[in-house]
Amino acid sequence: MSHGVPDRNWSYPTAIKFGVGRIAELAVHAKEAGLKAPLLVTDKALAALPVTGRALDVLEAAGLGRAVFSEVDPNPNEANMAAGIAAYRAGGHDGVICFGGGSALDLGKMIALMAGQRADLSVWDLEDVGDWWTRADAGAIAPILAVPTTAGTGSEVGRAGVLTNSATHKKKIIFHPKLMPVVTICDPALTVGMPRFITAGTGMDALAHCLEAYSSPIYHPMSQGIALEGMRLVFENLPLVHHAPENLPARGHMMSAAAMGAVAFQKGLGAIHSLSHPVGAVYGTHHGTTNAVVMPMVLDFNRAAIEDRIAAAAAYLGIAGGFDGFRARVMELRAELAIPPNLTALGVEAARLDELTEMALEDPSCGGNPVEMTRENTRALFEACM
Repeated sequence: MSHGVPDRNWSYPTAIKFGVGRIAELAVHAKEAGLKAPLLVTDKALAALPVTGRALDVLEAAGLGRAVFSEVDPNPNEANMAAGIAAYRAGGHDGVICFGGGSALDLGKMIALMAGQRADLSVWDLEDVGDWWTRADAGAIAPILAVPTTAGTGSEVGRAGVLTNSATHKKKIIFHPKLMPVVTICDPALTVGMPRFITAGTGMDALAHCLEAYSSPIYHPMSQGIALEGMRLVFENLPLVHHAPENLPARGHMMSAAAMGAVAFQKGLGAIHSLSHPVGAVYGTHHGTTNAVVMPMVLDFNRAAIEDRIAAAAAYLGIAGGFDGFRARVMELRAELAIPPNLTALGVEAARLDELTEMALEDPSCGGNPVEMTRENTRALFEACM
């Protein structure tokens, strides 16, 4: 309690062990999940850092080994997955510890999902469409523990992972109920070492999740309340952690907001994500940063459908001026975090907007947008983001 960050045990939607220093419990929870030889999946940059070494020390001291797979691209693809599955099988592993940002969490889930499946089942057969998930052998899915080291994607409390098809450059959402981690350790101290631009981008990802869930017309009052409080936590704490990375209470609030965003978006996402996914897949941009770039333009796009709802949120958040005040606050936050002003600054080329528009319309996120997305208005929205 001396850090100003309380310890709490939550089980919504899964068991969440929240508090500073709780990475020390990793081996205990791995053993409780029945693991004897877990594979820790992380990304290349993180694998070399002391924070990962400490987690492996905890596992090794408990007799669980220190096996690591770190060939994870920023937008992971099926080649990364195949390499991970090969490492999983070669090491005789019995579960996965997903350690890192969204990329490592998503890829770790894919390895746990596919390592035990029959040879003729492709990961693309398990896309989040209808009941496709029932094609998998649920009993063959390895237990998953999740340890986020960023505060953004919320993949640690989700039943899906995003995988990029390297041939088509399309991001696909792969879903199965058993992709929900059995235990998540949310230790705010693990996020302290994030580069400033990752703190900014991942934090804006959490805001995008909360904002889009809150704006979605689908009925889900529990998600609605969580989304609203998640937005408050981001607006109040993201500037604090950006300027003072060691601020553990603010890091804790951002870690909560990230998990809340992912719980809330069960209600739906929208145009922010359906634009961001194709841009990330084609140009390899950082997902949360791309969300932040298009956020104000998507607010304008949806204004007629969400003006009253956003005004109500602004009142709760202590932002004067209704919808316009809320949009201005987003613009202030973007400026404070040095978010690029438009997609052109991210390297997006006007010549590819038709292709990106088609990809956006195929993205499942567009179904939750409050304004129906058509070829014409989506193309115009992309142009507004340039």
